[in-house]
Amino acid sequence: MENFTATNTSGSIAHAASLRENFSDITLYEVRKIKDPVCSKQIPLFSPLSNRSNLLLKRSLDITFSLFFIVFILSWLTPLLAILIKLDSKGPVFFRQRRNKNLGRVFTCIKFRTMIVNADADVLSASENDKRITRFGGLLRKHHLDELPQLINVLAGDMSIIGPRPHMVAENSKFENMFDEYASRHAILPGITGLAQSYGNFGATHDIEKVKQRVELDLYYIRKWSLIMDVKILVRTGRLILGI
Repeated sequence: MENFTATNTSGSIAHAASLRENFSDITLYEVRKIKDPVCSKQIPLFSPLSNRSNLLLKRSLDITFSLFFIVFILSWLTPLLAILIKLDSKGPVFFRQRRNKNLGRVFTCIKFRTMIVNADADVLSASENDKRITRFGGLLRKHHLDELPQLINVLAGDMSIIGPRPHMVAENSKFENMFDEYASRHAILPGITGLAQSYGNFGATHDIEKVKQRVELDLYYIRKWSLIMDVKILVRTGRLILGI
């Protein structure tokens, strides 16, 4: 099967649609009944990450990577960003939101606050030119710096550096009813970045076609995971953030 090495974002994402038909050849898998209503369908869990050695390797790298950045980057960057966030608008420095992780379980996802405090934060995702986004929040979002506190989620074991991006609970409930395969995204830990995001498919989830493309790429990642794939995703994500 062709791997994702192309640099053309639109072409790579479009290619993901053809992967769907290949998913049916997976015959060795474990099926679990998930009681969580957001993840109530049967989930095929066969993946290289079903292998305990691969899972331990990925978790070891998550701990090492997140701990390094928390100690050497977040330790000094967080106080600086906190001051700028507080000067820009009233409200807390961090935004906490309930999202779904592996097996549909709920965890608290941590981000730097980029919006004014509002009652719709947990039910209405951000959109382009969203008036709730603050001036400094827009800058954080542009360079994806608002996601950095999720390194704490990674260290705590709720997330991975790389995996399907976690959506808020309200969105998961909606998307699971729209896409039969959607619940399978919860077979592994969610990530700060993922295959879809490394190809430029990130941000608002109002475009249903983009959500569908993300699901295709997420399922491909779960079933075809490798350490090399993770390295390539990190490199592409870094280039996107740096604009190179």
